[in-house]
Amino acid sequence: MEKLKNIKTNKSKKKKPKVTMLQAFKTIIWPRRKLVFIGLILIVLSRLSSLVLPWKMKELIDDVIPNSNYEQLYKLLFIVGIAITIQSITSFLLTRILSVEAQFLISELRAQVQKKVLSLPISFFDNTKSGALVSRIMSDVEGVRNLIGTGLVQMVGGILTAILSLIMLISISPSMTLFVLVPVAIFGFIALKAFGYIRPIFRKRGVINAEVTGRLTETLAGVRVIKAFNAETQENRVFEKGVERLFQNVKKSLTATALMTSSSGFLLGMATVGIMGIGGYQIMGNELSMGDFISFTLFLGFMVAPIVQMGNIGSQLTEALAGLDRTEELMNMTAEEENEDRIIQLDTLKGNLVFEDVSFSYDEGKEVLHNINFEAPSGSVIALVGSSGSGKSTIAGLSATFLNPKSGKITIDNQDLSKVNLSSYRQHLGVVLQDEFLFEGTIKENIMFPRPNATEAQLLNAVDAAYVNEFTDRFEDGLDTLIGERGVKLSGGQRQRIAIARAILADPKIIILDEATSNLDTESEGLIQKSLAELVRDRTTIVIAHRLSTIKKADQILVIEDGRIAEQGNHDELIEAQGRYYDLYTYQAKI
Repeated sequence: MEKLKNIKTNKSKKKKPKVTMLQAFKTIIWPRRKLVFIGLILIVLSRLSSLVLPWKMKELIDDVIPNSNYEQLYKLLFIVGIAITIQSITSFLLTRILSVEAQFLISELRAQVQKKVLSLPISFFDNTKSGALVSRIMSDVEGVRNLIGTGLVQMVGGILTAILSLIMLISISPSMTLFVLVPVAIFGFIALKAFGYIRPIFRKRGVINAEVTGRLTETLAGVRVIKAFNAETQENRVFEKGVERLFQNVKKSLTATALMTSSSGFLLGMATVGIMGIGGYQIMGNELSMGDFISFTLFLGFMVAPIVQMGNIGSQLTEALAGLDRTEELMNMTAEEENEDRIIQLDTLKGNLVFEDVSFSYDEGKEVLHNINFEAPSGSVIALVGSSGSGKSTIAGLSATFLNPKSGKITIDNQDLSKVNLSSYRQHLGVVLQDEFLFEGTIKENIMFPRPNATEAQLLNAVDAAYVNEFTDRFEDGLDTLIGERGVKLSGGQRQRIAIARAILADPKIIILDEATSNLDTESEGLIQKSLAELVRDRTTIVIAHRLSTIKKADQILVIEDGRIAEQGNHDELIEAQGRYYDLYTYQAKI
């Protein structure tokens, strides 16, 4: 299908682009024109058959009943029965065909939006709540069912019914028809104004809903912290404020909808009063037959009902376009791979990583790294040490291409990393973080995450190398043990060993270890050090070290302070220099 991101808007004029009905037609409706056309045929048949009853009512009252014509009565009942049957069948087919296609479109759009979100850079996720993204992926596209589903087709059918009914009304009584059109026109004007008022409300509702969902997701994920600090009441208040904002937003839209409904009821009710007066006057003056009057009343209902229905459908379409506004914002964001400069493909990788005068800032004018220079030859281990906030993790993020330098250059095998295709580089990359993320599922599924098609021998090799079997052998289900959300059923050391096994199975050329042993007890650390020795063999490794005793064998140690390399050398050289590294090491040794 033509992707939603192809919708173009003039961003220079509007900060928040709006999807017009024409744009939605081109990108969503037109590609499904065959189904929509079938829907239109079905709605035409349905509407035409629905008009048979009021059309034949005049014949029943003016001809059949006064003349006691049973033959004509049976014929009339047969025709009306056939019409009702056609109406029921077409209504079923309409819902079955278009509603199913609408739900398929929703699932397709969700997949597209999720794919787009995962293509965005890490900086986007650093500034966006995951719960809010879940809401945008799952909820914002829901409204498109009103574009492809029965909503839009029913609107077209309603217009057709109203036009045909209007023609019949004029043929019966032009004067009463003219009287009816005045309140209908007033209602149409009110409805258009209401739709313009409602759309920003629906758009804001999506924002609020995403914020509330985001906070709720955080609350459920951090339930242990909440209970540990007895903060249930505090979190309840935060959530209550969020749902109150959501309620106030819904109340505004309900007010506008209620205004349309009540105004339609009032105006059309007044029209009915006028028709009763005019019709009664004309019947008493023999200008109008009783059959004509009843037929006019029924046709009036068939004209008014679609108009009122179009008001409701208009609200649904407005909500759909508001959701597409927010979806379009995501789809128009620039993905990591959409950088035209990233054209270099790395089929093979030695792993020579070089930083040349690299500076970086998260916020404009606030550099956190200043002119970083170092070389990590293929197969070497580079350790980063320093106080918290000195810039170690930023260097690791740059090495993993999670971040891009503001100035300077990073090269891999003499290729500018800013021009390398990200997928071709990251297929050679392995990362073990301090707070490693595990997915809900089994231990085996988490280890095989980077290589789902790995053989049993490769899996067991990674398990043995990371000493995962040291604790899984004690579990009843072994590697098939369910670990809960984020591995909550495991200890920190057990989660870390699974993460290392995952990295070993990935078999990368470049490894980034972000304080990978900081969560381990002494016994676990001894086991991990053995598995890390296996992991880093013949691989370029960037290690962020918390325990300096773990990096004594590093080929090069960089002491990072205030975003600069304060000292550089191996363990023995830095101890002999008795500088900042010496102070840190001897301090930890005393502890």
